[in-house]
Amino acid sequence: MHEDGSAGTVEWAVAGRALPGQPVSGDRSVVLDAGDGSVLFAVLDGLGHGAAAADAADRAAKILADNRNEPLDVLMVLCHRAMADTRGAAVSLVLFGGDDRLEWLSVGNVDSRVVAIGPGKPELRASALLTGGIVGYRLPPNLQTQTLLIRPGDILLMSTDGIVSNFVDTLDLAKPATDIAADILSRHGKDTDDALVLAARHRGRAAGAR
Repeated sequence: MHEDGSAGTVEWAVAGRALPGQPVSGDRSVVLDAGDGSVLFAVLDGLGHGAAAADAADRAAKILADNRNEPLDVLMVLCHRAMADTRGAAVSLVLFGGDDRLEWLSVGNVDSRVVAIGPGKPELRASALLTGGIVGYRLPPNLQTQTLLIRPGDILLMSTDGIVSNFVDTLDLAKPATDIAADILSRHGKDTDDALVLAARHRGRAAGAR
């Protein structure tokens, strides 16, 4: 599965696949216009794999689409309620603002990080705090959204645990987002799980206005 597009100030792409031998993946991505130049990104990893994992992720995706203007902590609680009778999921939410700010909130083991072109190899600028829990089963008592200032050229990378996590140093950030996502999946996807990665490049307000 490969998708790409642009929204607001962001060029984005998603690459994913199911566990080999499974007809459906329990990993999902969500890209939504949240108004005022903001874009909501989510990566959802249904617990386990197969149809039951996909059902959990699909429920969360619908909740996000129907409530995209709510704060991230509210969205997390709404997803938790919607998945109460499912396996649950790891969920990472990121709001790209139209004012060079990024907000993020994660429960479970979906990695979210911001990287930039560095002197010789990519620079890891920030990683979202991974809060323990399973959305739909056990939500942490304190959901704290973090805020980060971002710069034109910064790239958000969100990946499920079907992607080997130590891939940042191997990236060619000069490539389009669609190539970055495809490269991560093909080189670092595990054969033992569903796998999905989302890449989103902040182009800056001038570029986004064109």
